[in-house]
Amino acid sequence: MFDYKLLAALAAVVEQAGFERAAQVLGLSQSAVSQRIKLLEARVGQPVLVRAMPPTPTEVGRRLLNHVQQVRLLERDLQSQVPALDEGGPPERLRIALNADSLATWWADTVGEFCIEHRLLLELLVEDQDVGLKRMRAGEVAACLCAADRPVAGARSIALGAMRYRALASPQFIARHFPGGVTAAALARAPAIVYGPDDSLQHRYLSSLGVEESFIHHLCPSSEGFVRLAVAGFGWGLMPELQVRAELASGRLHELLPERPLDTALYWHHWRNGGELLAELTRHIQRHAPTWLVPAN
Repeated sequence: MFDYKLLAALAAVVEQAGFERAAQVLGLSQSAVSQRIKLLEARVGQPVLVRAMPPTPTEVGRRLLNHVQQVRLLERDLQSQVPALDEGGPPERLRIALNADSLATWWADTVGEFCIEHRLLLELLVEDQDVGLKRMRAGEVAACLCAADRPVAGARSIALGAMRYRALASPQFIARHFPGGVTAAALARAPAIVYGPDDSLQHRYLSSLGVEESFIHHLCPSSEGFVRLAVAGFGWGLMPELQVRAELASGRLHELLPERPLDTALYWHHWRNGGELLAELTRHIQRHAPTWLVPAN
């Protein structure tokens, strides 16, 4: 049986980025918070925190934080049904994994008003859309936005639509690397831009053109930086249509193969027992996300 005072101490240290601020929030001394963390570690038989600046949870610590979040969400439901139990605490915080391109485009406009209305705080973990589900599988987040359709045990997945990507480059890059026109062979020889080691979009795109071999590329783990590198002529890459309308309209980026967009389906995964707040957020996203996305194939 968990001692939730110990779990509350763990959550406070992580959320407040340190023992001193956690102690202030909990109304305890710093040494008392430290003792609660040590007792929790003794009970689970392993460290729950990496003592760094700021402290970060270990793998078991993340699982415990995920459990705390579920309990808080269920307590919130109970408080709404029994007002006498509402202690007027701080806003609830949801940990959500999502892909960087959604964060850079439609996500904020979709969920902003919902978070304000429901006093909801978000802790967003940015992962490539092809691997974000690992956060759900590890028990680290309450929900996940990714390209995988099959949910993990205890969760549901909902198809939202697809993000449309276009293969783009600057006019100068196109003149330098494709003087005879854009072909699959020329694309394979030209420097590409890839978000990170888990980003497979460019690989999928070249594969659809019949190119299976490796290709040279820059790594840029930033959606905004990705576009800026392309505008500056570093390489070609697949960018969300939603993100580059201004660059296309101004001529700073040109499409390489207009007839060959790449659509990536997006799925919203969430706990089955995540409480009414998570269920309401799910319904909200299900209603509003399709206004930004294209229908999935």
